[in-house]
Amino acid sequence: MSPRLYVNLDHVATLRQVRGATYPDVLEAALLAERSGHVDGITLHLREDRRHVQDADVERVLRGVALPFNYEMSTAEDIVQHALRMKPPQATLVPERRQELTTEGGLDLVAQAARLREVTQRLHDVGTKVSFFIAPEAQAVERSLELGADCVELHTGPWAHAHHALETAKERARLEAAAASAQATGLVLNAGHGLTTSNVGPVARLPKLVDLNIGHSIVARAVMVGLTEALREMRAAITMAAMETAPPHRGNA
Repeated sequence: MSPRLYVNLDHVATLRQVRGATYPDVLEAALLAERSGHVDGITLHLREDRRHVQDADVERVLRGVALPFNYEMSTAEDIVQHALRMKPPQATLVPERRQELTTEGGLDLVAQAARLREVTQRLHDVGTKVSFFIAPEAQAVERSLELGADCVELHTGPWAHAHHALETAKERARLEAAAASAQATGLVLNAGHGLTTSNVGPVARLPKLVDLNIGHSIVARAVMVGLTEALREMRAAITMAAMETAPPHRGNA
C-alpha cells in the first residue's frame, strides 16, 4: 500500500509574503490540491515569526478543505494557544529557530522533555493527535513514545542532502533502523523534509510508513508545470516506489 501524501503549502504563502500581496491564496491552493485527487492531506507550518503562513491561512484551510489537516508547530505558547483553539486532527511538533531558512533538525527530546510532554497532553485534551519531528534514530523514537507522542515523523533532510554513496547508504540505514524501532513501539511512522521525485523512492519504501509530508519541491515544480501536475508527478513517484516492494501477484494454479 502506498504511503499517504500530505502536501505542505507553506511556500505558496512565501510567494505572497515576499511582496506583501494578497496572492497567491493558500486556501485556493489547498482546494486545487484537494480537487486534483493526488493528495491525502494538507500540511501548514505556522511559524513564530509568521514568515509565510499566517494565522488566518490555518483557520481558512482547516475550515474550508475536507482533506485531513496537519498543523506543524513549535511549542511557543502563542502557537500552542492558536492550535488549541483550532483543534486540528493532527499537530506535528517541530523545532524552530528564527535565523534558520527551514527546519534544520529534529526535536531536542532531552532538554525540551517537560515542555513537549506538557504541550502533547494539552493537545490530546482537545482531541488532537500529536506527532514528533525527530532525527532518524531508534533512541529518539523510544523517547518520543515516553513523552506521549502518537506518531513520529523522521527527518529525511540528511538523506535528501547526501551526495556520496557511503553517505547515502549511511542515511538510508539510519532511516530503516528508526522505522523498525517505530514499528516495534507501535508509533505511527511518518517522514518528510527535502524530498523530491528523485529521492522519495527509498523513503516511500520504508515498512509501515503512513504519511509523507512534502512541500518545497512540489511548490517549486508547480511554478513550471502547475500544481495539479506537480502533485501528480509526486504521487506517481511514491506509487511506483510502493509497487516495487509489493509481493508478486500469484494467480490461481
